[in-house]
Amino acid sequence: MSETSAENRIWTVPNLLSFLRLLGVPVFLWLVLGPKADGWAIAVLAFAGFTDWLDGKIARAFNQTSRLGRLIDPAADKLYVFATILALLLRGVIPWWLVAIILGRELFVASFIPVLRRHGYRALQVHFLGKAAMFNLMYAFPLLFLASHSGWYADIARIVGWAFALWGTGLYWWAGALYVIQVRRLVTSAKKE
Repeated sequence: MSETSAENRIWTVPNLLSFLRLLGVPVFLWLVLGPKADGWAIAVLAFAGFTDWLDGKIARAFNQTSRLGRLIDPAADKLYVFATILALLLRGVIPWWLVAIILGRELFVASFIPVLRRHGYRALQVHFLGKAAMFNLMYAFPLLFLASHSGWYADIARIVGWAFALWGTGLYWWAGALYVIQVRRLVTSAKKE
């Protein structure tokens, strides 16, 4: 298979896992906001976290990376984060200021898109720090969700969940700052050409 056709593959196991994660977003929202089936909602989040890890492992191990995979994998991650913070905000589990900080970072990074497009770039390359931030947030929200219940695990989940949430949010903004540097370099090199 040529490198170009490999990049254009759609039907790969990692892409299937990412599509399944995308399908889980509305299911998660319905479970949390509709019947308030919190156990099932946490199971959907756990499945999403596991498949996020698994699709990357499979893509690298079996050379199944693709252009589509590089688009839908981070899109699924972001949709889960947004769906989760929306659901947890509406249920009173997390405060509005945390949502504002996370969404503010997204708007900050999205403001670079017109500049990138003007210089012929589509999107920024995802880097390790952004992945680490997303990893922390994907762990924080289910833990904070568990902390909102009254079980023996609630206090432990609250402490660990807030640690992941604050660390993840800090890394998320740090990754945003690195995107500023990346955009500046891309624009500078585009102007030199």
